[in-house]
Amino acid sequence: MQGNEAVVEGAIAAGVRFFAGYPITPSTEILERISVRLPQVGGKFIQMEDEIASISAVLGASMGGVKAMTATSGPGFALMVETIGYAIVAEIPCVVVEVQRVGPGAGMVFTSQQDTMSIRWATPGGFETITLAPASVKECFELTIRAVNLSERFRVPVFLLSDAHLAHIREKVEVPNYNEVLRVDRTRPTVPPYKFLPYEADETGVPGMPDFGSEYRCKIVAVLHDKTGKYGPSPEERTFILKRLHNKILAHLDELPMVEEYMLEDADIAVFSYGICARAVKAALKTARAEGIKVGLMRPITLWPFPKEAVSKLTSRVSDIIVAEMNSGQLLGEVERANEGNANIRFVGQEDGIVMDPQRILSAIREVG
Repeated sequence: MQGNEAVVEGAIAAGVRFFAGYPITPSTEILERISVRLPQVGGKFIQMEDEIASISAVLGASMGGVKAMTATSGPGFALMVETIGYAIVAEIPCVVVEVQRVGPGAGMVFTSQQDTMSIRWATPGGFETITLAPASVKECFELTIRAVNLSERFRVPVFLLSDAHLAHIREKVEVPNYNEVLRVDRTRPTVPPYKFLPYEADETGVPGMPDFGSEYRCKIVAVLHDKTGKYGPSPEERTFILKRLHNKILAHLDELPMVEEYMLEDADIAVFSYGICARAVKAALKTARAEGIKVGLMRPITLWPFPKEAVSKLTSRVSDIIVAEMNSGQLLGEVERANEGNANIRFVGQEDGIVMDPQRILSAIREVG
């Protein structure tokens, strides 16, 4: 199946039953396919008038207790960011698939990794969230399931960061029985309705979330609030909620950051790359290894939270790290900040809408090796 089609099937398998969206290349196939698939499983699809309305409808569905998702590309994501900030502070779970194209502005509809930082910092204020970056059609399926589960578990928007090339290539995918897929559901309140406070969390840091229309009094607010949802809390209460929003993610850095290590066991040189670009790296590594150069790949599957600990350990294991990205160096700075082992760090970038040629990476490896 196609990468975009795999996203849809992953969403269905994870229990997504509502999608609102607006067509934008290169994500449109997600909207087209899910418009057919959702009614087949009892779900609802709606094409909205724009991306602002799309993310708003997704949040409304999520408040009603339904697992909900949208998909877009860079220009559409730019329209969604204010409402995504609303979802962060109000703790409304949802999944946003962002299929990257070349920017800025409308740019071009060719492949890119230029939204790596945008997906992390687009909305105002301090916050933590989760971004996953597939590198194959199989991972488009699997990581969509993970994205839905994480959004429900932590009551946060979770982002799946794909790209135009990955969205449209076709590969064989062995899918499980959807009824056997692990599905995580949000925690509902456990106290009686008369004792319920909308934003009171237990030791997990995640408040129970009732469905609109249930016996619980639902209160969704887009401002800093106390446990009751009241606006204008004291400085201490403001600090408390911001720390809780941070810590419900940061307390799980032992499990959230995922990386793939490829041929790193004896490597003197490492290439750090993600998404579709990492596939070009793997092709380059095979040639380099045949030439006797000991080089391997570290591929972050979770971009945010950034896998700092894994990268820090890598900088102590190898002498040189080549960061390869299809942008001007958006994760380069993160790798440099994690460089506790004083490895030499170089950069290979490309942002012309074409998938990086393995020869460019191979040339950089040869210069080091």
